[in-house]
This record gives sequence, C-alpha cells and structure tokens, in this order.
Amino acid sequence: MGKLLIIIGIVCIAVGLILTYANKFPLGKLPGDISVERGNFKFYFPLTTSILISLLLSLILFLYNRFKS
Repeated sequence: MGKLLIIIGIVCIAVGLILTYANKFPLGKLPGDISVERGNFKFYFPLTTSILISLLLSLILFLYNRFKS
C-alpha cells in the first residue's frame, strides 16, 4: 500500500509540473514535425514529438517495472 501511495504522489507531482510548465516547452513545434499548408488545406503530423513522448513513456514504464517488486 505504501509503494502505491508513493507512486500516486509522484504521478501527481509530474502531472502538476507538466500542466504548469507545458507552455514553456515547444512540444508540437519541434524540428521534424511535418506541417503542410496550402490554401484551405492544413496537414500536421507531430512525428518528432510523437517519438519523444514514446521514448519518455517507455523510460517511465521501464523504471516502474524495474522498481515494482
């Protein structure tokens, strides 16, 4: 029960930091993100942002599984 409360606390702190400082990070406007605008047509695919978020989530889940037991 104690480990679960610690994990919930860390998640709450992380979410709070993300919500507080989210506008200071250029996520969604990184080099490698694909953006095409032609007339009335706009296409946007955040390729680099998706890779960065995937790596971050993989690291978090790896650390969680490693220290879970």
